[in-house]
Amino acid sequence: MEAKKILIIGGGNLGTAIAEGLLNSGFISPAQLCMTRRNTQALSAWADRGVHISADNKAAAAAADWIILATKPFQCREILTEISPILNPRKQVLVSVATGVWINDLRETVGEEMTVFRAMPNTAIAIQESMTCICASRADAAAQSYVTALFNTLGKTLVIEEKLMDAATVLGACGTAFALRFIRANIQGGIEIGFSAAQASLIAAQTVKGAADLLLQKQTHPEQEIDKVTTPKGCTIAGLNEMEHQGFSSSLIKGLVTSYKKIMTDM
Repeated sequence: MEAKKILIIGGGNLGTAIAEGLLNSGFISPAQLCMTRRNTQALSAWADRGVHISADNKAAAAAADWIILATKPFQCREILTEISPILNPRKQVLVSVATGVWINDLRETVGEEMTVFRAMPNTAIAIQESMTCICASRADAAAQSYVTALFNTLGKTLVIEEKLMDAATVLGACGTAFALRFIRANIQGGIEIGFSAAQASLIAAQTVKGAADLLLQKQTHPEQEIDKVTTPKGCTIAGLNEMEHQGFSSSLIKGLVTSYKKIMTDM
């Protein structure tokens, strides 16, 4: 794949997590990466690794092939207004990872000719295990392939329609918190039946990780794997049935739908 110069505007938690994944995976070299932040001193460790650091968004954007906008949503318009005069739609691509900023919002500043992507990663991007949903506007096959490869170095990707981006936020980003709350409840139950907090934490976290990997690697449905551990009159089915009697699946579904309604109401 042809080497590209990538600019990450915004050296906060998300921007640096993306940079870490791109470098650790070998997707790009430090010389191909630039990061901007008003306080460049906060990025000094990246400069030591050979990454270009700048406080000048406009100059940095002029030298980039791909521009990743990793700022707070309320900062997007100001930054895009700053760099839009030097953008070249024929040679550059814009990727926004700002939550809730739609492609049409971006186009109000960068115009209709620019290739634009929206990407919705989650916090596991910090360890290259993100689930990132991507949508595109005016993207050819080569650009689509490149952005997918880029985010595949940071976890797994799924290309979706933009109308599903809010739902992706709930299932893939809010879903991290829901999964962690499930693990926390497992830990609490584990302590009650005799384990120390540290022991219960290890067992619960690794068990959930293993269960998820079963689905990802074997491409099976959860019920297929559940059937393998639910023997007649066994302890697993007894526990599952009690959880269902208490509204386990129903409460999870209601929580997801409530979060989605909240996003739609706040738009």
